[in-house]
Amino acid sequence: MERKLKAFSFQLSPIKSYINLSLIKAHSKMTKRALLLLAVFLFGMAGMQTTRAQVGITAVPFLQIEPDSRGAGMGNTGVAIADNAAAMFWNPAGFAFQSGNQVSITHSKWLPNFDTDLFYDYLVGKYTVEGIGTFGGHLTYLNLGEQQRTDEAGNDLGTFTSYELAGGFSYGFRANENLGLGAGLRFIYSKLVPSGTIVGGQEAQAGTSIAVDLSGLYQTDEFYIANRAARFRFGANLSNLGPGIQYSDQAQKDPLPTLLRFGWSYSMDLDEEGYNRITIATDISKIMARSDTTGNSDGPLEALVSSWDSYERFNGQKMVELSLIEQFMIGAGMEYWYNDLFAVRGGFYREDPKNGDRQYITLGAGLRYNMFGVDFSYIYTLEEDHPLANTIRFSVLLNI
Repeated sequence: MERKLKAFSFQLSPIKSYINLSLIKAHSKMTKRALLLLAVFLFGMAGMQTTRAQVGITAVPFLQIEPDSRGAGMGNTGVAIADNAAAMFWNPAGFAFQSGNQVSITHSKWLPNFDTDLFYDYLVGKYTVEGIGTFGGHLTYLNLGEQQRTDEAGNDLGTFTSYELAGGFSYGFRANENLGLGAGLRFIYSKLVPSGTIVGGQEAQAGTSIAVDLSGLYQTDEFYIANRAARFRFGANLSNLGPGIQYSDQAQKDPLPTLLRFGWSYSMDLDEEGYNRITIATDISKIMARSDTTGNSDGPLEALVSSWDSYERFNGQKMVELSLIEQFMIGAGMEYWYNDLFAVRGGFYREDPKNGDRQYITLGAGLRYNMFGVDFSYIYTLEEDHPLANTIRFSVLLNI
């Protein structure tokens, strides 16, 4: 198969959309953005209709997919809950207050409304060392499916597969009885096009990077209201902090989706015996990355400061300015447990219309029996024909 082409396009026939690189000039940043557009479109991170896609400011947005069916069913909350193996995603400091060992796997057919072959898998485990803390490891995989490749004349050049992968480790420990601290390290690999393909005079390649997480979790002592046990928790997690990722043989890089997430949770028994318990939680998050209108990006540490300001971005149709408050994403949810055997969940997630415009209701449920557990979540979007509509996640966990 000839790889050295002046231009080529990805045909996503199930989605009835084309990403035509023949329209991209041989400018390194523009070419790289075109390659990233495939992942952004397929991922559906931004709210979009079938006729338009929003271009994001970061690469590898799959790192932001909430992998835990429990948290996903509670409006994408978890930074101040983080009480199972999935704490590795929500807040590694949650490991500080955990004991025992657990393995969990989550599977989801991604963008089900488009009837594509996209799917998402997340494998995570934790292991507690008495007196030292809890360690965790994860493997994240997003299959972007099979794409058709054509040249600028429309000639069929065969097919190729695209995927993104991340794997890493985390550790959480108690600083004192009420405060836990955590950190994580992960490796990121993103293969959007066959390596060696020439696009706009540049050689495409798989993108790689590394990232760290830094987190904290504070919980109050257990207290009682009308003889019913209750507790507050407050958490914060800075995730995916690391060097940018590049898809061409030039030096320019796109930033990672560094995310600051913070929030609180409140748990309370509804009866004196503790058979019935509720938890309510709120997460607020913000992307800590910054790119200007020419595509140049701030470094990861510089962006921790520069991202606390308004900025302009392309929303798929035109340039729009986002104020600081419009950049925050908010999730809120509730969970009810009966005797630690059965749970029902619900929540709501919202982004500003200028910042993705994802707005949806989440529903979920969970079962526990002995050492086994099952969770599922469902997304009900407020917009018809939304790419994320009817997304279902299934999680299975095993306590060892």
